[in-house]
Amino acid sequence: MAQSQNTSVEYTVPASMFVGLSTTGTMMVGDRALEYYNERNVEDYIQIPWDQIDHIAASVLFGGRIIPRFAVFTKENGHFAFSTRRNHATLRAIRAHIGAEKIVRSETFFGVLRAGCVGLFNRIFRRG
Repeated sequence: MAQSQNTSVEYTVPASMFVGLSTTGTMMVGDRALEYYNERNVEDYIQIPWDQIDHIAASVLFGGRIIPRFAVFTKENGHFAFSTRRNHATLRAIRAHIGAEKIVRSETFFGVLRAGCVGLFNRIFRRG
């Protein structure tokens, strides 16, 4: 059985995690960590302490009105992609713990494509 790192839970919401195949479960924002528990297997869980979060990148559509998913980037263990039933409220609860400067917009499709083309151009023509 998984032991929670939090002493009190401030916000709980149904969520999906997108690592490999998507799984559904519950996300909890507490006083010490961000936690995700799978609803089918309680031993399948993720606990990310607040001091281990590097930043959170949110996909923003239609001028900030819709946030379909967000990714939590950790300092050591990579990143985890989530979608909750109420992403705006979840990110507000997380912002109270990590600060607004660590929540950023993710690159758009065209921004990623442009950066790839610029990198390819630099690699081909700047090698001398």
